[in-house]
Amino acid sequence: MMHQRLFAAWPAFVVAVASAVCAPVLVGCEGSKPTPQAPVQPYYPPQPMPMLPGAAAANAPQPQYGVVDVPPAGADTKKMNTRATAAYAQGLTAFKNGELKQAETFFAQATAADPQAYQAHYSLGAVRARMGKRSALDSFRRAFDIVPEYDRAVVAHAMFQAKSGELSAADSFLVRRRGKRPKSAAITAALAEVKSLQRDSASAQELAQQALKLDPTFSPAMMTIARDHYRNRRLDLSLYALRAILDGFGAGDPARDKNNAEAHLLRAFIFAEQDNRIGAMASFKRALSLRPDMVVARLRYATYLLESGAAAEALPILKKALKYEPENVAAHLSLGDAYRLTQDYQKAKQEFDWVKGRDSSMPQVYYNLGLLYLFAPKVAGMNEKQQVTAAINAFTRFKELRPKSERSDVDQLLSRANLKKAEIEAIEAANKPQPVPAPAPAPAPAPAG
Repeated sequence: MMHQRLFAAWPAFVVAVASAVCAPVLVGCEGSKPTPQAPVQPYYPPQPMPMLPGAAAANAPQPQYGVVDVPPAGADTKKMNTRATAAYAQGLTAFKNGELKQAETFFAQATAADPQAYQAHYSLGAVRARMGKRSALDSFRRAFDIVPEYDRAVVAHAMFQAKSGELSAADSFLVRRRGKRPKSAAITAALAEVKSLQRDSASAQELAQQALKLDPTFSPAMMTIARDHYRNRRLDLSLYALRAILDGFGAGDPARDKNNAEAHLLRAFIFAEQDNRIGAMASFKRALSLRPDMVVARLRYATYLLESGAAAEALPILKKALKYEPENVAAHLSLGDAYRLTQDYQKAKQEFDWVKGRDSSMPQVYYNLGLLYLFAPKVAGMNEKQQVTAAINAFTRFKELRPKSERSDVDQLLSRANLKKAEIEAIEAANKPQPVPAPAPAPAPAPAG
């Protein structure tokens, strides 16, 4: 009872702290310094993750906006049949290994073997969402059509719409579903998340607190409060909320959800902004250990490894990220840099060329290509002069595309590349055979006499 009472008091407690720090908190402190140009929306709520069937899911990694994956109270459900269960288990194994196409096949087989297996429809949607397929919406819809109380699928449907940039559609969808299930903490919290993404902080905070009144232990609502503070640059309040979720405030006020991967991820983002490198690395690593499928945590942790000279350690992390999100441009770019630093220059060039083909306006790919051409001993199909010329062209393109206010060492790199080219051309000139001068004509003979 004490635990529930603490949870119930938490939303009001956060509001009280917010008012003490800055009033009115939703519009910022008067006289405060301009907010830094940092991302106000570092990531959407996590994509759904396939779930273990039945009560076993209580011990499995959970999407941080979801609920325990057991049949909702009072729902008319039944277990999957034997054939569907076998296919479903194979799908879970494939997903764990990052084999999305295989996972999709097995989950589809489970839905064919048992069309009423709502969990299989949900997990099929989770994998399709990872693959960017619009058919994910149909799978989620099928799951909550079978079991209307299955809020996990409702939330996943809305979050896929939000990630696709369809915030108004996600808002309308959740408003309709909330009208049918007004006491659902999951749907109310999801609507709060969408409001936050729409930059309606006041509504987001209010809805999140309403969700906590419906279920005082519902950590996704707490996460929405923390994320909304972050998006609106209230970093101290966001960290305070995260402390309540992950650490607590002593024996009388324990952590609400210490294994919340999203909370560790958000804390890592804030630490990174505050130049707390050690704290950020630890938090990204912790988030990744809790949710191996969390691609953004993989990318940020791998970036720190690359910066610290541990490219070999970053390689498998980045390769696994691309299994979960094969079209992730940032992952391809970082993987190319890891290959470059481990001297696998051909694979590095392949990754950079892939990125350039997908987004030719990305400055960083030209910078990375310039480094490759300038410092690699040999790039297949190019001689030394061709490499340095390519490096100069790449660095020049980077200068054209990068923001003018961005600091960079590209001018020093260009000077180095131009000097190297001049040296190559001087050697070429010195080694070039010189024409033998024609002999001077013999003097005309003196006239006789």
